[in-house]
Parts: sequence; structure tokens; C-alpha cells
Amino acid sequence: MDTKKRPIIIDTDPGIDDAVALAIALNHPNLEVRLITTVAGNVDVEKTTNNALKLVDFFGKKVPVAKGCNCPLLIQLEDSAEIHGETGMDGFEFPQPISTCLDIHAVEAMRKEILSSDVPLTIVPIAALTNIALLLTLYPEVKENIAEIVMMAEFNTYVDPHAAQIVFQSGVPLTMVGLDVTSQAVLTNHEVTAIRALGRVGEMFYGLFRHYRGGSLTTGLKMHDVCAIAYLTSPELFETTET
Repeated sequence: MDTKKRPIIIDTDPGIDDAVALAIALNHPNLEVRLITTVAGNVDVEKTTNNALKLVDFFGKKVPVAKGCNCPLLIQLEDSAEIHGETGMDGFEFPQPISTCLDIHAVEAMRKEILSSDVPLTIVPIAALTNIALLLTLYPEVKENIAEIVMMAEFNTYVDPHAAQIVFQSGVPLTMVGLDVTSQAVLTNHEVTAIRALGRVGEMFYGLFRHYRGGSLTTGLKMHDVCAIAYLTSPELFETTET
């Protein structure tokens, strides 16, 4: 373990902006991604898990991936395939993943990782909070080894509001990055063109961005989930308020 790096668990539903957030987290010198867990949200959990595995392979990482819940706690899933495409990451032909997910549920994988860690972990949900709510309900002992939860807020609260309520009332320190912030984090055609020039990774993201309906290349593509990772890597960019 690198003691200079902040250890995190990312709970995600890739998703094009999730893909960018994962790319940054997996490659940032100050972050150590211990575990990636998946949940239904932007698309169903089979697709989000497959997408997470594709990204781990694409970046050549050995981070474990665990599949989580396939629906919200009490309501029907309303996905965002119209924004991210039917696969969740339309626009680039990834090879089928070589990596496979763990043979335990995401909630069990999180419990194991948190309780075995020598230092408190930060949980970064950039998806519906279904897995996190179940973790905190089934295994409240993990709270003692969670440094904080840093989450992207609105859509993920909408997808599973009952899970969100459980997490908000859990007593774990929580930072929410809302639409008032994430809507300002946009990529214009200028930035996208510059990203495309970055080689293999740039071409991959360029393909995804051309199919992303979270804004437009004219008005700016909204990088909602990236903001939660940016809060960890560059906190000086943010001003927080206690509520």
C-alpha cells in the first residue's frame, strides 16, 4: 500500500462521465482505487459491470470489480440510456473484457475491503446509493473505518431516493457535489479536440463524447461524475458549505 495515496472505493454505473471519472481516479498519483463496485443506474447492472471491466482492462489496471444491485430499493429503475447509449458507453468499440468480477456481491466486497484496511477508506459513489445503503444497514460496523463519502448528488438521489435517505441519515461524514457545481464542469469542442490528440486514450474518449447526450459539443458536455473525483484530487477548486 502506498501511504501517500488516498485509498478509495468507487461505486459506479458507467456511463460516459463515469468512464472519465474512473480514468482519472485509476491514473491519478494521489489516489489508490482499492475496489470498484457497480450498480444499476445509467444502464442495467450487467452492462455497468461489463463497462467497468472494460475500462479496467483498457487502462491495464488490476483493480477488483464487484457487481452490485440490479434495481433501486423500492422503486423501478429509470435508466439514462438515452444519454449514454444502449451499452452505457456507446461510441467506442472496446474489446470484451478479459478481467472478471469478484464472485461476491459488491456489498460484501466493500465490507471486506473496509474492515481489512489499515486506514479509513473514502467511498466515492458516482451512481445510485443502493449498494452503499445496504452496506451501512447490514454492516454498521464499517462506519468506523470510513473516512467520508464523497458523492455526485442529484441524478443518483433521484434513481434511488430511499437509499439516499439511508445514507444521508447514517452519520458518516458526507460531501455532496451538486448540479450547481457539476453543470459548470463542461468540455467544449476545443477541449474535446485537444483530448482527441492524446493518442489511444484520447481517441477512446473522443468516440464516447461524440455519442454523449449530456449537453453538446457546442454548449459543453457536462462531466458530472468527474467532479466527485476532482474534489478529492483538487479540493482547492471547491468551496463547501455545511448543511
